[in-house]
Amino acid sequence: MLATLGLAGLTGCAAEPDREAPQPSAGQRGVLEPAAAHTELVAFDVTAHGTDALTEVIRTLGAPAAGVTTTVAVGASLFDGRFDLERPRGLTLMPSFRNDVLDPRWCHGDLLVQASAATRGPIDATFARTVSGVTTRWRIAGFHPSGSRNLFGFREGSGNPDPADVELMDRHVWVQTGDDEPTWCAGGTYQVVRLIRLATPTWDDEPTEVQERVFGRHKDTNAPLGHSTEHAEPDYTDDPHGRLIPLDAHIRRANPRTPDSQAHRILRRSHSFRDESGSGQIFTCFQRDIERGFATVQKRLAGEALERYLLPFGGGYYFVLPDTTTPGADRIGRRAHG
Repeated sequence: MLATLGLAGLTGCAAEPDREAPQPSAGQRGVLEPAAAHTELVAFDVTAHGTDALTEVIRTLGAPAAGVTTTVAVGASLFDGRFDLERPRGLTLMPSFRNDVLDPRWCHGDLLVQASAATRGPIDATFARTVSGVTTRWRIAGFHPSGSRNLFGFREGSGNPDPADVELMDRHVWVQTGDDEPTWCAGGTYQVVRLIRLATPTWDDEPTEVQERVFGRHKDTNAPLGHSTEHAEPDYTDDPHGRLIPLDAHIRRANPRTPDSQAHRILRRSHSFRDESGSGQIFTCFQRDIERGFATVQKRLAGEALERYLLPFGGGYYFVLPDTTTPGADRIGRRAHG
């Protein structure tokens, strides 16, 4: 899909259950689709010089391959003046939030490539290709557990906006023509990646009822506490003191179900990982505006009960390039001079 995108795009003028979703022409694949069984994220720093060389790097990294969905995004550091590019307005380096212990070796990057597949083989083949003009900054391989449950035992994706709802996706995920963004950004989306270690031994020692109050959901059905179905909408006005769902429960902090909080919805896609240091989660999300989306939600989560079991150590903010069929995707703007 991106084989013909390259810098042509970069160098012109200034809660519903996951399901297979129609992919609008506005965006790359790998955004709306349900999380695949295997996903690997690799962040690169560009060492190539000149826009022609950068074009070739992006073309190579995004070249289609059988059995794998590849999604390419750019980081804020790519717009540091080396290539005279017009930066997406909302693209910055990811800051440190409360409870973060960020390791610079695991943060940021000029380019981010996400490769997803049903098996590891196509992913391994994708990243085995020789790509000149880049060095690897960080890489991490994740998996989506059977039954879509994370390593804490709760189902992922509950409360996500329905990716099949085009109007919702246009409102919350895809940058629109007329947004306060460079013209080339229309049809792209902001991607946030958070690499999080889980205090699994501590969590596993907790009784189920404690775990349920931390999340605000029943562990067996994933229904909000006090409800019988997963997608029931809790009415917090009937529970002002947190008798059913504690005030510091994850689902209550993440989405208070107020008219204001509906403007901050994000499309979450998470994966688990295990390495020699233990286990963790690769949290990713997509949104039309990071400050209105992820950053606002993250600030609401400060002090939540789940915080003591999480150690965020890496990740970054990125902008997923528009698909080549999007108006304006044939130019990812040079900065205006004059």
